[in-house]
Amino acid sequence: MHVVTGFAAVAAHYALMYALMRFGVAPIPASAVGFMAGALTRFALSYAHVFSPTRSVQVAGARFVVAIALQLAANTALLAGLTQAGLAVWPSQVLTTILLTFVNYLVYRWWVFR
Repeated sequence: MHVVTGFAAVAAHYALMYALMRFGVAPIPASAVGFMAGALTRFALSYAHVFSPTRSVQVAGARFVVAIALQLAANTALLAGLTQAGLAVWPSQVLTTILLTFVNYLVYRWWVFR
């Protein structure tokens, strides 16, 4: 189920990023906004369907905000670094997503929802 919620979160992220870029928003801010849409999707689905939280939604939510802030910074830094190195936006974003996926899962499993 974690994989399904992950695909939903990535779909929300990428769809909003794509739409914003089509309207002229630069890739890095468009990705940041899309990332937040994905984060909201991820939290709602993960809390309800993936993990067996031992904390209240308020505690898990607060921890999620901390985790997401760090992940947003990492997403922004990786995307900026890869695009500045000459990699196109979408391959950079996909690589960034893949690199962050494994760390994100561990953070959610062992800290956010526990």
